[in-house]
Amino acid sequence: MNRPVVVGVDGSPSSLVAAEHAARAALLRSRPLLLVHGYLHASGYGVPLNPYDVGVPVPSEEAQKMLERTAAELIGRWPGLAVEVRQVAGGPGVTMIEESRGAELVVVGSRGLGGFAGLLLGSVGAQVAAHAHCPVLVVRPDEQPIPVDAPVLVGVDGSESSRLAVGLGADEAALRDVPLVLVHVGPADGGRTVPEEIEESQAVYQAEAVRLLADASTGVRAGHPDLVVREHPVRTAGAAQGLIEASGTASLLVVGTRGRAGFAGLLLGSVSQAAIQHAHCPVLVAHPVS
Repeated sequence: MNRPVVVGVDGSPSSLVAAEHAARAALLRSRPLLLVHGYLHASGYGVPLNPYDVGVPVPSEEAQKMLERTAAELIGRWPGLAVEVRQVAGGPGVTMIEESRGAELVVVGSRGLGGFAGLLLGSVGAQVAAHAHCPVLVVRPDEQPIPVDAPVLVGVDGSESSRLAVGLGADEAALRDVPLVLVHVGPADGGRTVPEEIEESQAVYQAEAVRLLADASTGVRAGHPDLVVREHPVRTAGAAQGLIEASGTASLLVVGTRGRAGFAGLLLGSVSQAAIQHAHCPVLVAHPVS
């Protein structure tokens, strides 16, 4: 099955930047690109909707032209790219989640036409990042031009979600032909006043970081023997802060949906949420392909 790379397009600057990233991702994977426009309100209702009209609104001719224009521009910039367009009678978030069932990758922008300037990741992007059935790439409008030679960064904490992120990050680094940097974030020393406690804490962290990073590296090298893999232990106030700071030198940050402290009902943990809101590069959320 030739699963496409799917990107939601509504004509906003954010979605057009997302489409650019999606085009490159599709070519890297030798997959077709599918531009999707969900033409109902985010909650699933047509807007505007005549109170006496109980039918589903029809696809918009204007939106169809926008999709076709975007497809033509992408094909012109990315030779060899195969592009399809589709309008779907559904809210954009629900539409993208449903499309993700048959997708290799879903790409979303941070804000669409209905976004608020102060909301770094709009409700649609957050919804898709949390509930998709395949990996989700989140990009922001200021992430142009697309970085191509910086390493792929992955957070490592030993959780099942982290192991999935490491595997996906390794595949992505191999596709891009860039190094993979494995980062483990440990606690900072702040607030400790007894030298023995500081020394013991540092020893425990160092041993745990070395073990987790070594295990992750071994797994990566087994599947990608030619990939350059670097191990990077970091000590800072929190895992999210450490990953966000490290993302400043990366072309991509890969995160899992939950770490060790996650709750089963929380589909996107606090560290991953913070990363997709504040990272300095695009963020790939590692959902398994269903």
